[in-house]
Amino acid sequence: MAQKYMLLVILFTTAMACKTKHEETKSADSTTMQAPTADTAATQPLNHPTPQQSMDGWVSLFDGKTLNGWEIYKKKENDTWEVVGNDLHCKPNAVAKKRSDLRTTAEYENFELMFDFKIAPKANSGIMFRVTEQYDQPYGSGPEYQIIDDTGYPEKLKDVQLTAANYDMQIADPNKSLKPAGEWNTGLIIAKGKHIEHWLNGAKVLEYDINSPEWTKQKTASKWKEFPGYGMSPKGHIDLQDHGDEVWFRNIFIKQND
Repeated sequence: MAQKYMLLVILFTTAMACKTKHEETKSADSTTMQAPTADTAATQPLNHPTPQQSMDGWVSLFDGKTLNGWEIYKKKENDTWEVVGNDLHCKPNAVAKKRSDLRTTAEYENFELMFDFKIAPKANSGIMFRVTEQYDQPYGSGPEYQIIDDTGYPEKLKDVQLTAANYDMQIADPNKSLKPAGEWNTGLIIAKGKHIEHWLNGAKVLEYDINSPEWTKQKTASKWKEFPGYGMSPKGHIDLQDHGDEVWFRNIFIKQND
C-alpha cells in the first residue's frame, strides 16, 4: 500500500512539474504573440488598444477620426488620403490625382508596429519604416512591408513583390495565411536594431538582418543598389504608401522598445 501511495505521489509531482514548466514557457512569450488579428480585434473598439495592450506599452498612431500625427511626405500636394468610417483610406487614381505617401510626424527606432489593412482588387500598396526624406520618394530609404493583391494584380509578380515580402529584397513564407483583396488582414513589423521580422495574421512569415552578407547581396541585385541610403537609417518615420490604388488601414498600434 505504501509503495502504491508513493507511486501516486511521484506521478502527481511529475505532472505538476510539467504543467508549471508549460505555464512558464507560455508566460515567457512576448506580448507580440498575443496581438490580435483582424478577426479577434472585432471585439475591441476600433483604433484603440485594449487595456492590456495599453499596459504593455502599445499606443495608437491613428485615432479613427483625424490625421493627427501624420503628414504628407515632403509636404507634397495631395488629395488622396482621408478618414472614412474609422478607416484611413487612400482613394483610387480614378478619383484623386495629387498623389503622395502619408508618414508619421514622429520617428521610431526599435518597435513593434501592428496594423490592419485591406487592399482593393488589383491594387498595390505597402508600409515602409525608418523612412527619411533623403530621397524624393520614401522607398529610397525605408524597407517596405509589401501589400498587394497577390492573385489579382494585373501584372506578373515575382516572389519578392508579394504581400508581406520586404519589397524587392526578401520573400515571405509562401505558405502564409492571407485573406483575399477586399478583406481585412493584420500585419506586424518588429524592428530591433538590424533584426527585422514581418508577421501576417498572427504568424511570422519573414525575418532578415540589415547589412548582413545575404542582405547586402540582395540589395546589390535589386533596384535599391541605386539608393545608397536604403535601409541605412537606424530610425525614421512610418510611411503608408500611395501607389495610385485604393487601400484602407485601421488599428495602427506601435510599441516602442529599448
